[in-house]
Amino acid sequence: MTRGIGRRVFAEFLGSGLLVAVVVGSGVMAVRLSQDVGIQLLANSAATAAALPVIITLVGPVSGAHLNPVVSLVDWLLGRQERTGLTAREVVAYLPAQVAGGIAGAVLANLMFALPPVTASTHVRAGLPLWLGEVVATAGLVALIVALARQGRAHLAPPLVGAYIGAAYWFTSSTSFANPAVTIARGFSDTFAGIAPASIPAFVAAQLLGALVGAVIAVALYPASGPAGADARQDDGDHDVVVPHSH
Repeated sequence: MTRGIGRRVFAEFLGSGLLVAVVVGSGVMAVRLSQDVGIQLLANSAATAAALPVIITLVGPVSGAHLNPVVSLVDWLLGRQERTGLTAREVVAYLPAQVAGGIAGAVLANLMFALPPVTASTHVRAGLPLWLGEVVATAGLVALIVALARQGRAHLAPPLVGAYIGAAYWFTSSTSFANPAVTIARGFSDTFAGIAPASIPAFVAAQLLGALVGAVIAVALYPASGPAGADARQDDGDHDVVVPHSH
């Protein structure tokens, strides 16, 4: 693994960890400050929507701030023909970094609030309506990211991704996990934002399906890349700045 890709993998680990720390930590704080579930969700969604642009801006110039396995997979899938986007080797490096970073973020959030470092969540999230919500949430996220890249406007991704995820907390039945790494990590915290380990596989399957739907929508709307290409490159000259997410 080259020095350049090592730095990018660390950026994905760090960004994913910060994202999960925000999601889990703000959920714990919300529950401690209010007994109203609506206010708890509002606080959780507002913190995530506000933090996402910051995290993307911090690590985006290094790794593209994918922070999400389905975003990395779609970037690789759509870039194969033109040899743009991530290579298969880079995807293999990014995905475990995103998952490991997410788990580290959950542990950090637990410790900040004087909770056991790791506790399996007991929050069951299952059923067709929730799975459909995850398909919708992930499809919208992926469609937004790919569309911005193909328009040559990837620089708008930080605020728009944050805004989308903040809204998707409320308009999807699942509260928009939209991210396999974040989903797995949230299984390590028995708090407001947690998800029972038994509920994780179905959520991840729904997210993969949603990513495919989102990619198809974006390509149907924008068959060709914009002036900046499907993934404008800078810094080392070999990483993509098409960004990310999610919650």
